[in-house]
Amino acid sequence: MATIPSEARADDSRILTTAIGKIAEYWGLSNTKLGSILGLSAATISRLRSGKTGLDTASKSFEAGQFLLRLFRGLDALLGSDDEAARSWLGARNLDLGARPIDLIESFKGLMTVCDYVDAHRARV
Repeated sequence: MATIPSEARADDSRILTTAIGKIAEYWGLSNTKLGSILGLSAATISRLRSGKTGLDTASKSFEAGQFLLRLFRGLDALLGSDDEAARSWLGARNLDLGARPIDLIESFKGLMTVCDYVDAHRARV
């Protein structure tokens, strides 16, 4: 079974942790809201955002962070890098999804559903 060297895992953790912090800043997510999305406490999110700790590459929180990054990249592509439009889309009730995307992404299943929804719209020809 192949294993990933610990240096590579540390880089993955640092890169994703930094990206998640920037996404939270762009979208105006509080530590509490980001904690709900990643399944972490607000205090842990505060340490993540300050660079004192990173996401564990083997954790569910890391996986949720990857989906959050996927969602960010999808919305960024759809909306032409307009962070205000992305915040507005996340906060508006979506008839297809049956709720506001910002509320749905607080659960792992909801995060995956919103990612799939955005990806499906990106794939339209």
